[in-house]
Amino acid sequence: MRLLLITLCVIMALPAVAMDRMTLLLDWFINPDHGPIIIAREKGYFAEQGLEIEIVPPADPSTPARLVAAGQADLAVSYQTQLHLDVHQGLPLIRVGTLVATPLNCLLVLRDGPITTPADLAGRKIGFSLTGVQEAVLAAMLGKYGVTEEDVELVNINFSISPSLMSGQVDAVIGAFRNFELNQMDIEGIPGKCFYPEEEGVPPYDELIYVAHPERMNPEKISRFLVATELATQYIINNPEAAWDIFSGTSPELQDELNIRAWADTLPRFALRPAAVDHGRYAAFEDFLLNQGLISSRNPASSIVVDVTAR
Repeated sequence: MRLLLITLCVIMALPAVAMDRMTLLLDWFINPDHGPIIIAREKGYFAEQGLEIEIVPPADPSTPARLVAAGQADLAVSYQTQLHLDVHQGLPLIRVGTLVATPLNCLLVLRDGPITTPADLAGRKIGFSLTGVQEAVLAAMLGKYGVTEEDVELVNINFSISPSLMSGQVDAVIGAFRNFELNQMDIEGIPGKCFYPEEEGVPPYDELIYVAHPERMNPEKISRFLVATELATQYIINNPEAAWDIFSGTSPELQDELNIRAWADTLPRFALRPAAVDHGRYAAFEDFLLNQGLISSRNPASSIVVDVTAR
């Protein structure tokens, strides 16, 4: 008994194992797109990897990647399409993992409206939220049907995507997410229809990625982060209903019809191998941006993406 008491005292006197802390900036408020991140936290996968992750929704969605480039956070959720432009602008950023491995963006119109193909948008108003890549994607989609940007009127709708279309302010919007805006419009009783960039002349791309500062990052810690999110993704795919209960249980704001539908639509799009790198995908998108005139030279994929697990 005395030996047992001494052993217990020694164990209790030992310091707790220190966790490696990391700060992750999200691209938007927490939503089903972030499922693997939240499940990794709630299921203890981060802790099992010796990580304590501070998950921070942004006050301004345009700043997370730039804050990482400035050394004010370890990781940010960003977009492959934007990363190319950021790197060309000289920001020290590199993709270290993938969260959502397929495009979510689409060209959205009213399902029962007059637009049956992108060709019908000639002479119409198209809403957009962000200049740059959205305009390039739109130009490529319209170009497939012989429609140019001069043939349409572009309207800056800020981020009022579904409302501007449902109210008739515009005839279409570029930048809608197929897992959210389509469901939102259906719930409102004004169903929409998506034209998908990857089916209309735009090379496929990763919608949501993790970016880090190439010189300041810790590849070993990021590798553990990706192991945790891969485990979380496996759990979500294998246990979608239980995973939804865990995810939605973190906030009452997630427990509505829109998020329930978005969760189901997002599941098949999560990256099953978040650390895996497809250099060809990034090279092809560089070519696309070059052809669209958004960049003046072509960066090698190795300057945009890295497999931290290979180091």
